[in-house]
Amino acid sequence: MDERFKKLYEQLEQEDWPRMYFFKFIAPSDSRTIALVTNIFEDENNITLRPSKKGNYTSISVKEVMMSAEAVISVYEKAAKIKGVISL
Repeated sequence: MDERFKKLYEQLEQEDWPRMYFFKFIAPSDSRTIALVTNIFEDENNITLRPSKKGNYTSISVKEVMMSAEAVISVYEKAAKIKGVISL
């Protein structure tokens, strides 16, 4: 596990699973980057895209039922590999 996510993992372990989890990312507003982020998730119906005022960035919000803390961390690790994406 990536060191950046250890504290989050410890916090998530205190929760009951499975549960609905809310992810939020900021990404450059190019279609390739947005597609890479949204393809991490199974259900596209739970994805909301909102461009910034100038259109340079897009906020990507996702609500998805996650089965465990490990599954949540896995999503964050995948997103961290995409250039320019910031996890909130």
